[in-house]
Amino acid sequence: MNKQLLKDALGWGFILWLIGYALGIVFFFIVPKPAIAWFIMPIGTIITLFVLIKKIKGGDLRYHSVLAIIWTAIAVILDYLFIVKALNSAEGYYKPDVYAYYILTFLLPLIAGYWKKARQRKIK
Repeated sequence: MNKQLLKDALGWGFILWLIGYALGIVFFFIVPKPAIAWFIMPIGTIITLFVLIKKIKGGDLRYHSVLAIIWTAIAVILDYLFIVKALNSAEGYYKPDVYAYYILTFLLPLIAGYWKKARQRKIK
């Protein structure tokens, strides 16, 4: 794994997770608890797409596949450690909104990678 891929995978994966975590803390005091993830998801999706399009320079689908796997692993592991375990919320955490978040975390890098590849073909 090259240095840039490692930086994009671990660095951006952690930063994006941290943004969602911080938004969760803010929304905890503003919206009903069952709706928190639904408020975070559109914001997180926009931020993630911005990062994927403007900040991630790796252009091939393999690169984005690695991002998808590592970002999803980061989300699952850190959610478990800092939400489920730390806040003792195992019963109330894993619901459809969380699974949708994990699916988006996996699919967005793949979609961005495919889009970048298609765009490169058009330019040539």
